[in-house]
Amino acid sequence: MSAPLDVLVVGAGPTGLTLALQAVAHGARVRVVDRRPAALRPSRALIAHARTLEVLRPLGVTGDLLAGADTAPRARLHLGRHEVAVELGELDLPDTAFPHLTFVRQAHVEAVLGEALASRGVTVERGTELVAAVEEPADVAATLRSAGAVEVVHTAAVAGCDGVDSTVRSLAGIGWPGGAARPEVVLADVDLEGALERGVAHVVAGRHGLVFLFALGECAPWRLLATRVVADRLRPGGPGPPVPDDELQGLLDAAGLPVRLTAAPWSERIALQHRLADRFRAGRLFLAGDAAHAWSPAGGQGMNTGVQDAAGLGWRLALVGASSGPERLLDSYSAERRPVAAQLLSMTRLLFWGESATGPLASTLRGVVAPLAAPLAPALLQHRRLVGRGFRLLAQLDQGYRGGAVGGRGSTPHAGRLRPGDRVRDGTVACGGRAVRLHELLARPGVHLLLDRNAPDPAIGPGPLLHLHRLTSSPGRGVVAVRPDGHAGFTSGAVDGELVRWLRSIGAVPAR
Repeated sequence: MSAPLDVLVVGAGPTGLTLALQAVAHGARVRVVDRRPAALRPSRALIAHARTLEVLRPLGVTGDLLAGADTAPRARLHLGRHEVAVELGELDLPDTAFPHLTFVRQAHVEAVLGEALASRGVTVERGTELVAAVEEPADVAATLRSAGAVEVVHTAAVAGCDGVDSTVRSLAGIGWPGGAARPEVVLADVDLEGALERGVAHVVAGRHGLVFLFALGECAPWRLLATRVVADRLRPGGPGPPVPDDELQGLLDAAGLPVRLTAAPWSERIALQHRLADRFRAGRLFLAGDAAHAWSPAGGQGMNTGVQDAAGLGWRLALVGASSGPERLLDSYSAERRPVAAQLLSMTRLLFWGESATGPLASTLRGVVAPLAAPLAPALLQHRRLVGRGFRLLAQLDQGYRGGAVGGRGSTPHAGRLRPGDRVRDGTVACGGRAVRLHELLARPGVHLLLDRNAPDPAIGPGPLLHLHRLTSSPGRGVVAVRPDGHAGFTSGAVDGELVRWLRSIGAVPAR
């Protein structure tokens, strides 16, 4: 029998590691277990979007993440006989500190998060499997098995971050509606000979699907990602079999790339599915990441959405802690994140249809219409605002939770457009006698109170997880309370007792 926990995290991918780090940063007692004896390698995910970097910033890891990333990637679109160069750094995104597409290997993300977690005293327990989770009146009795040993852990919550074949989801009895996608994805690390510009991401749109080549291979210089339709459909879930070299060369030939495959030390077929869990919570069992939703890699949403799930759930579980806690706060996680996942499921299905469908319409769009429109592409790409709007959508920078149960308003309306649930945008403000970017002020775990210039001091002072900032550039007497995930939680045109009541309602300050 082990010491009681606040959170047992099941699964040590980017979602589980983020959730554990967020919970520990907000005072929770956490363990992380993973049934795999080693991390899944090579990486599957290669992109971190701006919003993902924003929610990770208060955890102190973005500097190390970006040190191993490409933040000014270049791409070359191959559309028939035309080639279009695309610059993906310094996009028109003025309200974020990360106005760029970031290429970064999942392996690097996991290494950085794992090291940050270890520095806080939490080590991933690999080769440890959750086999049972029984809800008791005060907690969950979770049975863990590793190397033939069995252990019972009592925890206030179990966070299932254990992928599409989630044990936590099965134990919770949560439905998993959806279905398999007909096209599959091929991943491979390859070495190539030929006249192909290096250091550039190559994207080829053809009648039979899309082919991507990134200079981000782990077992060889290039990472190949391609879509195809085959007769022997795999069961979605775990890693699939390798792909013969002649089939990989066939994908490159069909894409019209002037290269010859010289080595493919790793390859894999991946069967895809489009699914969304019925709910993200059943009692004290919660789902995040691929355990809660599964979709294609179109748009690079998998790792990003999981990290953002984790950032939203981790602080809730920590602030509720081992007490019964406000059920409203716990219920709000699924109420906020599941609609976001449903929207992304629709978007990724549409994108994947455009990338991979082999029917007449999709094939004609890729193989005929796109090459004909290619001469117009350079002019369109010069409109940085238009390109920026597309990346805002992919980066989830405009996702919000207005009308949610966690939001609170004071007796006096707050000036401006910011409402409870909105993402708090970055920008230059005046605080403490200097000009500073707002997200720099928010780059610490906890709840942040943004006081207007003439606002009175609140009835409760700052603490380890409650930070006060007086913005002398913001006229008025109001306040905005920013949640640990960077969304506005409370807004008011006056500082009064409603603020303290809201802070107590989410566990940010002790109840009376």
